[in-house]
Amino acid sequence: MHEHHHTHETARSREETLALLNYMLNHNRSHAEELHELAHNLSEEETSLLREAVHDFNRGNEKLAAILAMMKGE
Repeated sequence: MHEHHHTHETARSREETLALLNYMLNHNRSHAEELHELAHNLSEEETSLLREAVHDFNRGNEKLAAILAMMKGE
């Protein structure tokens, strides 16, 4: 697990927006992996709910990836 602080920067250009979205997507993917690993320490019911949460988290990441693809003209 890693520790970090979150900044609330506002992109000033399309290029900065692209860079921030790319960073945030990769960052979120890392968090999804960490959440998945926590399942080893939970009950079956808790693990089931955590898996649903990770699935939802990944759905959000897929949407961020789609935005990035649109921005890149892919």
